[in-house]
Amino acid sequence: MLNKELIVRGAPQEYFCQVGAWETLPTHLERRGLKNVLVVRGNASWEVAKKKFPVLSTVTSTFEVYNGGSTYEERDRLVTIMETNNMDAIIAVGGGKIADVCKAAAAVLRLPVIILPTLASTCAAYTPLSVMYDEEGAMIRYDVFASSNALLLIDPEMILDSPRELLIAGIGDTLAKWYEADVIINSLPTKSVEIEIAHFAAKMCRDNLLQFSEEALAAMDKQELNEAFIKIIETNILVGGMVGGFGDDYGRCAGAHSIHDALTMVPETHHLLHGNKVAYGILVQLVIENRWDEIEQLLPFYSKLGLPTSLYEMGLEALAEETLVAVAKRATEPHETIHMMPGEMTAEVVLNAMKQLEDSMAMKRVTR
Repeated sequence: MLNKELIVRGAPQEYFCQVGAWETLPTHLERRGLKNVLVVRGNASWEVAKKKFPVLSTVTSTFEVYNGGSTYEERDRLVTIMETNNMDAIIAVGGGKIADVCKAAAAVLRLPVIILPTLASTCAAYTPLSVMYDEEGAMIRYDVFASSNALLLIDPEMILDSPRELLIAGIGDTLAKWYEADVIINSLPTKSVEIEIAHFAAKMCRDNLLQFSEEALAAMDKQELNEAFIKIIETNILVGGMVGGFGDDYGRCAGAHSIHDALTMVPETHHLLHGNKVAYGILVQLVIENRWDEIEQLLPFYSKLGLPTSLYEMGLEALAEETLVAVAKRATEPHETIHMMPGEMTAEVVLNAMKQLEDSMAMKRVTR
């Protein structure tokens, strides 16, 4: 039997992925009767995004640069701007953290959020939840909202022009969908239809990523749009979002993301991309499951994409023992999703897995 409430949050109200999708934004605003909007953007991504962002001639639009983090402080700052100016929607133009903080602000005000992603590094543009961090960059928790995102407009050409390493990080993050959902769902005595859909979507994530990632990255290098590239960005955003959207806690996170969450408390990891830390977390989770055969199958894929397989490869080999112990304790705090896995997940279990993985990868470096 399922011991947690399962609520389906399957998709945004409207989703449109096509070259030129951003050009339809004015029409969508008019259809929805929106008159006064806040457009939140980043800095670096806006240099590219502004070339495709449409003129909003029929609405009052205010542009605001976000402060770089998905924090409660930034959420509240955006809420104040919207309340002061009597705005009726918020538009996020950028990556996952901009999407998350805008969704959080929209949820406070119970107003629609519209997302125009410039990256395919997470499923944040698709999902009605926000991962929230403190001002130092440590992850606090994720908040799930009662309303779906109003509109998601994806222009593949926009993402084709994004940094290569961010798409790779997105692939690492999305790959975890399979390993985390599978370990949870396989431990259930019965599977509802919603969970079967989540399981199917999770497997599609893995299958698509292993089959199309290299071709998609080659397209990115040549700046030539192809079917493989579109499949990868839709896998990272749409299919990845469906896993948690239909599976809820049974399809969202398990061990890999708990490892990521714990690493965010270490200042030396703050420069590392979310998806790279999650990709490392997949391997730690597989060690806990004693699935070394699956690790061996993944290593060539990791190597081709440059995903990290160890603390050493993330430049964290010098972390002190007490830091590793603290990470293991943080990964197994009572609220962490690692406890969705079967068995007792203790700090000792995680610490041993991290050390076993490190030793194994060190041996491979020696024998190369």
